[in-house]
Amino acid sequence: MLVMVVAAVLMAGCGSSGSSSPTTTTTMAPSSTSTTATTAASTTTTTGPAPSYEVRTGQVKGLGTVLVDGKGLTLYLFVPDAQKGTSTCYNACAQAWPPLLLPAGTTVPLAGPGVNTALLGTTHRSDGTTEITYNKWPLYTWVGDSEPGQATGQGINNNGGLWYVLSPQGTEITAAP
Repeated sequence: MLVMVVAAVLMAGCGSSGSSSPTTTTTMAPSSTSTTATTAASTTTTTGPAPSYEVRTGQVKGLGTVLVDGKGLTLYLFVPDAQKGTSTCYNACAQAWPPLLLPAGTTVPLAGPGVNTALLGTTHRSDGTTEITYNKWPLYTWVGDSEPGQATGQGINNNGGLWYVLSPQGTEITAAP
């Protein structure tokens, strides 16, 4: 689709007599759309989704408002982490429960809507990456969740402990969905 847009823009430019008509450029990115329209008078930009490392709130049926990442996927705490600010989930555990990591070069977690910035923090993992914490709970997603609004990992005992979603206040929600 991007090739067709580029071709259309190039063809529109051919045969132009130098008029100053407005142009519109559309760029398609995987899983998101970003559109920029430029005219002689103004520029308007609509950005795509939030970065995946953003912590925000979302709704899960039966659980209410919970923490989610920038893609809208539910975030979990691991009870054995004991709210100490350090992760105990590595190797096979981290494969099933990917930690919410800051991208390389980013030093501060991103707070989205509904999140208490004072509760956001980070912890350094033994592999050199930086994991985001909330109220001293390291945050994880679950490979069993594939779209926003799911919490298929809620309350399960897996990889050595229980997993729960978190409220915007930073406490575990132990109810079954």
